[in-house]
Amino acid sequence: MTLGYNPRGARIDLEINYFGNCLVNQEEDNGQLTNTHRFYPIDDDSYFASIEEPCIKPDATYWLVRDIKVPLSTNKQDYLDKDIELKEYEPGEINIEEAGRLVIISYRDTFRATDEELYTSIPADLKKILVLDEWHHKDFYEINEPAMTDEQLKSIWELNRKNYEIMGMTLETLTFMTRQQENSKTDYNKQQWEENRPGSYETWPMLAKVIVTGDTSHYKPTLAPNTHWLNWPDSGSL
Repeated sequence: MTLGYNPRGARIDLEINYFGNCLVNQEEDNGQLTNTHRFYPIDDDSYFASIEEPCIKPDATYWLVRDIKVPLSTNKQDYLDKDIELKEYEPGEINIEEAGRLVIISYRDTFRATDEELYTSIPADLKKILVLDEWHHKDFYEINEPAMTDEQLKSIWELNRKNYEIMGMTLETLTFMTRQQENSKTDYNKQQWEENRPGSYETWPMLAKVIVTGDTSHYKPTLAPNTHWLNWPDSGSL
């Protein structure tokens, strides 16, 4: 579940991703079933009346969140007190994502997914056994690109021969550089698998045991949580 500012949609949305073998009410995206639903906890009228994208208006006072008036602040110190560093491309301006961070910090429970939202794509008889606001997380990303054959490299060389010759690059040089890059990708993928895959550190094996057994005592983390937005400064960036 992710709550935050979506720069492409200029909205603060709540994205819930569902996993399992019993999903229901799945939406379609380009003809494919998706396991994601988006919800918008802020009332449209109050939200759009308060913004001039990408900022909130200087006289903005509140957002209506699930029928609760959540006050907005244009006081810079309120943000600094919560470790929110304002970009201020123009003096005194407050971006929507900055305003969102402050109100979400101050009114976390108001922004939480409702049970109706949580159960959109899972059966109603499934029990909620564990809720985490923070945990130790590692990004896991592998580069999945097939190795180039010698024939493919030769074809690329012939197609771009004039440009390569201007750069003083021979077919042998192109082949050598390509193999070096492929070796680097292999080393990178190996490191990712050993250090960052979900099963390589405690968080996800513990959660798997909780899911299988229904016993929350299996979740006994020793690693410090790191999912606070301050630890992921580029999250949500285009």
